[in-house]
Amino acid sequence: MKREDLEQREAKLLSSYATKSVNSKGRLHSIAPCALRTDFQRDRDRIIHSKSFRRLKYKTQVFLPARGDHFRTRLTHTLEVAQIARTMARNLNLNEDLTEAIALGHDLGHTPFGHAGERELNRLLRPEHTFCHNVQSLRTVDFLEKDGKGLNLTWEVRDGIVNHTGPQKPATPEGKLVRFADRIAYVNHDIDDALRSGILAPQDIPKDYEKFLGNTHSSRINAMVSDVVNESEKQGMIVMSELGWAALDQLRNFLFDHLYRLPKVKEGEDKGCRIIDELFHYYEEYPELIPSHYQEESLALNIADYIAGMTDQYAVQQFEKIFIPNGFRF
Repeated sequence: MKREDLEQREAKLLSSYATKSVNSKGRLHSIAPCALRTDFQRDRDRIIHSKSFRRLKYKTQVFLPARGDHFRTRLTHTLEVAQIARTMARNLNLNEDLTEAIALGHDLGHTPFGHAGERELNRLLRPEHTFCHNVQSLRTVDFLEKDGKGLNLTWEVRDGIVNHTGPQKPATPEGKLVRFADRIAYVNHDIDDALRSGILAPQDIPKDYEKFLGNTHSSRINAMVSDVVNESEKQGMIVMSELGWAALDQLRNFLFDHLYRLPKVKEGEDKGCRIIDELFHYYEEYPELIPSHYQEESLALNIADYIAGMTDQYAVQQFEKIFIPNGFRF
């Protein structure tokens, strides 16, 4: 099937308010269309084949991967977001390719050591600059990938990536779906990981909305996904019901109080932040060690770009290489 056939199928089968690839606002740099893929399919493929996507495998979600093979990483989080978002897009007759591309690219700019690493880079850059992983994800696809050339994605994918979190909402319904899918995914898989770690027990999970959510990992996801689909169908826009929001928000607040802020979790985060802090100040002193394709902005932003792109493993390796004498490495 040729690209033109796929575009015609979109026009025929997708919802009237779905984003059609033929109506894309275009790319930063014009290129010839692909014979076989729509623009959004092409963006999805560019993201999957990028180095920053592969590095997500070794970036922490909440629990350090060394704790066990079954804990989520930033990559598995991304795949779960994509699966949830595509399920909702298919049920709402929206553009699955655009939805998937946004979901796969939404965390490409995330730092090593989870959100703690993001907060640490933000602290180091203030007051002149701020660091937000969603903005860094856009910066990654626009400039940092392919050694400074960028992935040259469509406007719609870039909009969904930068607005998957924060005050500004995505312009497309597909981007709004990814915004919901991101929260649904991390709230539920972080509970699952906390149960696996032993930090939480099943009886610890709030019961206020158990009738709506059920009491298993799959039932909670299904309830939230179904709620978004059903409420969006009723209202003709991407929304969640008041009940759905209340249940999701309670679980999210519960995680902040009973997981994210726990001393045993913060202990690992603090160590990761110390590594980022030491590397940042070292590269301030030796900027010539920063790869050339990161040297497009001020020194502080160049360092932040370099460190943000590191995996947990690479950051630790660089720390050991710089600060630990050879005779003390085991």
